[in-house]
Amino acid sequence: MDDQDLSEDALLGGKVRFLQPAQGYRVAVDPIFLAAAVPAAPGEQILDVGAGTGAASLCLAARMPDCRIVGIELQRELMRIAIANIEANGWAKRAEMIAGDLATLPPRLMAASFDHVMTNPPFLPADSATKPPLRQRANAHVESSLTLRDWVKNSLVMLKNGGCLTMIHRADRLADLLAAIDGKIGDIVVFPLWPKADGRPAKRILVQGWKGAKGPLKLAQGLVVHEADGRYSDLATSVLRGGQAMPLRPPRQAKTEPSPFQESRRHA
Repeated sequence: MDDQDLSEDALLGGKVRFLQPAQGYRVAVDPIFLAAAVPAAPGEQILDVGAGTGAASLCLAARMPDCRIVGIELQRELMRIAIANIEANGWAKRAEMIAGDLATLPPRLMAASFDHVMTNPPFLPADSATKPPLRQRANAHVESSLTLRDWVKNSLVMLKNGGCLTMIHRADRLADLLAAIDGKIGDIVVFPLWPKADGRPAKRILVQGWKGAKGPLKLAQGLVVHEADGRYSDLATSVLRGGQAMPLRPPRQAKTEPSPFQESRRHA
């Protein structure tokens, strides 16, 4: 991909320099919310599955400079852009991108070696979707050789016991997500991203759970993304522009008050 085919943008209110294709695969807010939801601690290792041009990895790297992040991406042209983005931000010592297929993971990625896996799987099942004409968008949005169940299964292989899986997906595929993780992770929380506080259904959800845990599923209050006038809500702005973490639950094994994100819908 030539330089003239790329646009130079910014994430997190300018904290992150970001190149991406001028047409086709363009980053929206999903990877930013995904990165904000990962409860990483200093020194931990994170795998970004289906990393694309590296938006989620870069946003997490900006928030957690003491973590090690590895992204895996099937499309080599996107992977090369992600590498350029890492280098442009000066983070090559703590983040890297690998070309690879989740169906046959590169040998250098050892099973059960990551504290966290974050992923934004393709949204649409192959048997019921019309693929976008641009290949990059088609690969990002429509399942191919891997079903959602396979995508989740292979992602979990990379997690340590006790590690955390964080996903963002379409709300209308929640049943498929829960079926894919049933019996494999516990302490699951479903966190809706409400378009506005006007009763509209959520289009996106974050789902998070812990490998080896047995706790019950919880439905969080979630986050209202937009005010009535279309502006981002204050809490959404703190994530999308300020790079703030977005915990989906209070810290584990701690008795704390609910996070402001879990209260956002109530007070919107």
